[in-house]
Amino acid sequence: MSNDIAIKICGLKKMYRLGQIGGGTLTGDLQSWWARIHGREDPNSIIGSDQRSNGTTFMALNGIDLEIRKGEALGIIGRNGAGKSTLLKILSRVTAPTEGYLDIYGRITSMLEVGTGFHGEMTGRENVYMNGAILGMSRAEIDAKMEEIIAFSEVREFIDTPVKRYSSGMYVKLAFSVAAHLDSEIMIMDEVLAVGDIAFQQKCLNKMSSAAKNDGKTVLYVSHNMNTIRQLCSRCIVLDKGKIIFDGEVEDAIALYMNNSAYENPVRDYDGIKRPGWLHSDMLRLSRAEYPGRDSCIFRRGEKVRIAFTWHTNEDVENVGLRFEIQNTDGTPIAAAFSYECYSGKKGQTAAAVFTYDVSGLAPGTYHTIYTFFRRNNFGAGVDLDCMEGMDIIIDDSENKLNWRANVWGHFILPAPEVEFQ
Repeated sequence: MSNDIAIKICGLKKMYRLGQIGGGTLTGDLQSWWARIHGREDPNSIIGSDQRSNGTTFMALNGIDLEIRKGEALGIIGRNGAGKSTLLKILSRVTAPTEGYLDIYGRITSMLEVGTGFHGEMTGRENVYMNGAILGMSRAEIDAKMEEIIAFSEVREFIDTPVKRYSSGMYVKLAFSVAAHLDSEIMIMDEVLAVGDIAFQQKCLNKMSSAAKNDGKTVLYVSHNMNTIRQLCSRCIVLDKGKIIFDGEVEDAIALYMNNSAYENPVRDYDGIKRPGWLHSDMLRLSRAEYPGRDSCIFRRGEKVRIAFTWHTNEDVENVGLRFEIQNTDGTPIAAAFSYECYSGKKGQTAAAVFTYDVSGLAPGTYHTIYTFFRRNNFGAGVDLDCMEGMDIIIDDSENKLNWRANVWGHFILPAPEVEFQ
């Protein structure tokens, strides 16, 4: 065994028994039992259901093999129910695996949910001592770190107050400070930092990054925020249905996780779809958008994007414009185009138009869009009339075999320079 391995996982499986017992009839139960012992598909299972479910059991993890090295910051991403939290619970010894084994070389501190490892009746200071004692630290060792823990947590005035009176944000601040400063070799973080304020989140990310790069700690980080994954992690795995489907570069992992709509239907109907709660007017409603004449959302780099919109006017409107926004797959704004005062209509009318957008500067990749109809009020400010998530745009540059690294080079390709040889 290499001495730089922090965690080694082999054939890890976790099976849960579902709450429902039986199929409803003796005949159905016998049919399911007969199919199971002969390795056949359950005839009473629902078509299209998750194949991890088998009768009264569910495979949350279904064969995980993974090696994590010391000083590595590993991101773990995947859809809800992919098995991320179950994996962290097994590593934190909250639950035991059903099959397989794992070797852990070092002490672990973990934050799996708000308040993990804290006793509500004890004060913040007492909980620090308790967590340190669990890690095998002496009182003198904890005392030496106490001031640093309190200062980082930003809850100094409440440190001698029972933690049951803490807000969720205060819980997270103290819990992270304890996990980051006590003597452990491995830090495990589920998506709990989302509870804290933005400034403290950044402070925590900087601390975890420093712990991995400078202190040699191993960090396992689960998050749905791809920007924090990019900022912190040097390697990333993607979980899907209890299995690892990717292990490698962070950007490649994020692309696999986010790019699930390359062949999305290039038509989207909006009639009957609930609008955001902040839209207080229904003067105009978008009813349909499509990429005319296309069978996918994929465009060649340099190709213009044509979108056909259809909308209804429920009241007389004048000087309505359309804002077309482009975002990265993690929601970061990339660009926008405005069509000012392009429509006026009467109540009950239906209108349609094709808008053409020049996105030739976009680098290869997948982009989200937002369509917003707006008009100016009497004070000149824009008022949104309808706002809906649009169809994706996938820019393909496979003809030039260009592997664009957006995290390094950005999301725009500048025009090729003019070259003059001297």
